[in-house]
Amino acid sequence: MFEEVKAMLVDEMSISASDITEDAEFVNDLGFNSLELADLVVLCEDKYGVEIDEERAHTIMTVGDFSDYLAELVNDK
Repeated sequence: MFEEVKAMLVDEMSISASDITEDAEFVNDLGFNSLELADLVVLCEDKYGVEIDEERAHTIMTVGDFSDYLAELVNDK
């Protein structure tokens, strides 16, 4: 799932692939603001047909954590 999220960040959010690691923090390392985070959530919800819990989304700091959470949602469908 990490590679899929990484591809989405590169293609849809114009983030440099070299900046995206599992430990990269959305805000501190990738420079995301709250609107960009919301856009990512919507993109993933639409692509995978899942509903991302807003409260949980606010606690996710890294790309790896987000990828793991998204994988859980997709596998639970």
